[in-house]
Amino acid sequence: MAAQPAVLNAPSPVPILQLHHYAYRARDAEETRHFYEDLLGLPLYHIIQSDYVPSTGEYCPYTHFFFRLADGSFIAFFDLGDDVKAEPSPNTPLWVNHVAFRVESIEKLEQIKTRLLAHGVEVLGITDHHVFKSIYFFDPNGIRLELSAQVASEAEMARESTEAHARLAEWNRRKEQWRAERAAGKAAGVLKPQQNDRPEYAPSTGA
Repeated sequence: MAAQPAVLNAPSPVPILQLHHYAYRARDAEETRHFYEDLLGLPLYHIIQSDYVPSTGEYCPYTHFFFRLADGSFIAFFDLGDDVKAEPSPNTPLWVNHVAFRVESIEKLEQIKTRLLAHGVEVLGITDHHVFKSIYFFDPNGIRLELSAQVASEAEMARESTEAHARLAEWNRRKEQWRAERAAGKAAGVLKPQQNDRPEYAPSTGA
């Protein structure tokens, strides 16, 4: 189908410079501030308070507060004044939705893991993802957080990027086939990826 004139005449994408902020619901502002500022070291930087939501006009009193990362981006929260945190997605495993931050080295990753453990935060990892290593933990609002240290060089990451479109296209092709088989009653279970980049985490089948 031919593109509509409005699409053909649309301006090109603008450069997106960086993440400005990611926002989430907080159960309690002070509980959240203590975790992000006192434990993780992200300074409380900005706060907005209002009775009405500017984008929708709906009445919903809130305190919106921002913590600044070293690159100038933010993670932000809304305290709606009801001591309720967001519920997890009922159809999604808890490990899927998460926010990942980058630290400068494996040594810094080990340092913050030790600090979190000392404060009673349960931490998973260090997990090896080949191009980076990570630890995982939850904040007081149930958000899964990841801290990562890159181990691959920029040249290695650039080489990875040359394969990304082809690999995703193959996944999409296989998924269309899986959908057709499922519609015909032939597909069973979920679609597995075409390759396993982390075979070391598969259960051993040896004796």
